[in-house]
Parts: sequence; structure tokens; C-alpha cells
Amino acid sequence: MDQLTALLAQAIRNNQAPFVVGAVANSSGLVWTGSAGEEQVGRLLDGNTVFRIVSMSKAVGVTAAAILADRGKLNWETPVEDILPEFGKLGVLVDPSVPKLRPPKTKATLRHLATHTSGLVYGFWDKNIADYLQATGLPPVVSGLKASLACPLAFDPGDRWQYGPGVDWLGLVIEALDGRSIDLFCSQEIFEPLGMNDTSFELTSKLVDRLVPAFGRSSEGSFTGAPINVDPPPHPEFYGMGHALYSTANDYMRFLRMWLNRGQLEGVRMLSENTVGSFLENHIGPLRLQKLHTALPIAVEDLVMLPNYSKSHSLGFARMEENIPGMRSKGSQFWGGVLNTHFWFDPERDLAAVLMTQLLPFLDPEFMVLLTDFEQAVYRIQTSGT
Repeated sequence: MDQLTALLAQAIRNNQAPFVVGAVANSSGLVWTGSAGEEQVGRLLDGNTVFRIVSMSKAVGVTAAAILADRGKLNWETPVEDILPEFGKLGVLVDPSVPKLRPPKTKATLRHLATHTSGLVYGFWDKNIADYLQATGLPPVVSGLKASLACPLAFDPGDRWQYGPGVDWLGLVIEALDGRSIDLFCSQEIFEPLGMNDTSFELTSKLVDRLVPAFGRSSEGSFTGAPINVDPPPHPEFYGMGHALYSTANDYMRFLRMWLNRGQLEGVRMLSENTVGSFLENHIGPLRLQKLHTALPIAVEDLVMLPNYSKSHSLGFARMEENIPGMRSKGSQFWGGVLNTHFWFDPERDLAAVLMTQLLPFLDPEFMVLLTDFEQAVYRIQTSGT
């Protein structure tokens, strides 16, 4: 495993990241953790360093919904508006400059929310929605303001996959069905049972000293302060399960190991094996993840990950539909957060990994080279048994 530690150190020398924390695990436990770039942040980095995990929150939110489904309290085919009538008021955007909306041709279901096929999309990868937000003054969903939920659909539910805030609405569904607030539900049903003691919706006093700063890149490629504020809003009007969490590499590994163990960790069962098996299947049929063009380049690059390989979506993760030689297997699940916190888990190879920094833009090209090098090294080591 010294190879992985050396790889991270070289990445810092190559200016691929301001700092980085990585971890590798299997169903039995944590196999390796490593870090580099302590001099950039002026503090110790390890598996307990606190990160804004942003969109890595989504998998937690959909897991919360799966818990209710496992108990017979949630049906993925239920129209969203049957539980949240206000969702039924959302139209499909026709002209962002007027703005002009039309009624959707189909009703979005809870499955659509979980799989990014509902028509809800992020403006930073959709110019029409970005223009609508600017024309109307509607706040973005990451603001934590309930007014942001009035953003229209970009297409009819089920027509295509496009990344967006559907899991934020799914969190509200969980609250309506269960009666607990989503933060309390996640704490009682996920964080506490899994021993994720450093995962939180709020930056508590025990976390603040371990939180690392966020960076951007200057035009020359050096690291600067983050060009936009990416902190989750404290005590928001609603906690968006698409972006609201702080966590650590060690904590998130416990979450991923629960999935590798088909719904349980260290004697604590969270989901039935049947639910896990179904959850991790392709839930978008013939649709596939396609390239999305950035509308906010200071925050995100074009959304294109593993472009030469077919990718679908399970209920909670992007899903590989074919093997990548020397890397992840078909059926592997993955995603990341906007500050370049990335993860994948490979049930076939019994392997999970995270690689985390705090750097904009998302999918920074230099960091993505590091992520590929890291993944290939992980699989080489596993194959060789060293």
C-alpha cells in the first residue's frame, strides 16, 4: 500500500490537488488510508478530516428512502404529487426568457426523483434553467430556501437522465411519510447505527477544527481561495439531501461497507439483502448518462465521467454497465461531490474507495487524472495481493 501513499505525495508535487485524503476498504474493514498536502492546509490530514461532501449526500438520502421502502412505507412508483401536492404545480420550462411553462406530459414518481429522470436539473449544467433562475430571481436549491423548490422541470419525467436536485424533494417525501425531520431520520436510522459519528448536517463544535478549506485554481494553475461559497447553509429552511452533509473518509467508508455487506455492517442490519440487490440494479432502463455542458465553469467542468463506457443509474448511484479493464467492474456504483470528493464501490471485487479534496471546479482535469491513476493502482494492488 506504500504505492498509494507515494502516488498521493507525487500528485501534490504535480499540482494535481492542494491536498488529498484517500481510503480503500472491503466488506471486512478498512484496508488503507493515506493523505498528502498537509502543508497547504497547515494541519494534520487523515481519515477523520472533515469535508463538505455535497452531492455525496444524495446516496445517503436515497438510502433513507430505501429504509422506508424496506418497511413497506414507501413505494417507488408513487407519483410525487400524491405525497407532496406542491410538486404537481411544477411545469416544464418552454421559454426561460418569458418565462413560459407547460404542464408535464407524465407524472414524476419517487423513482424518477432518485434516478435523476424527473425533469429537475441543476442550472450549472443547464443554460435554460440557469437563465430562468436569473430572469425570475428564484434562489438555487443549494440556498436551503423553500422558495427554491419552485424551479420548473427541464423535460418531461422519464424522458432522459439529467443530473439535478430530485433527492432534495425525496428528503421532503421521507419527512411526510415518516413524521421525523430528515436530519433526525438520518441520524437515528443511518449515522448512529453505522457508527458514522462525524457525519452531520451542521458544522458542530467537534467538527469545525477538522474542516479543511476549499480551493480554486488561478488562471496560472496555482491554488487560490474557492471562487464561490460552497458551505452548506447553516440551519436552512429545509435540509437538501442533495448537498447538505459534512463527513469524513472513515465515516463514508462505513456507509459504503454497508452496501458491500448487502445491507448490514458489523451485525447491524439496515436493509434487507433483497432490497440491496434490487437497489443496485439499473433503474433507468435503456437511458444512459450523457455529457452535460457547463453553464458555470468556475464551479463545474462539463459533466463527463468515464466517457468511453456505458453508465446507467441505480436507485442511489451512477452504475457501470460494462467492465473497465484494470479498473472497476460492471455493476460498480459511484459518484462524487462538487468539491472533488469521489467514491466508488465494486461488489464483484469486494472493494470500495474514496479520494477526497476540496477543489473547484468539479471534475478538475488534473484531479481527474489523479483519480484514474489512484483507481488503477488500487486494482493493481488488489490483483497482485500486495
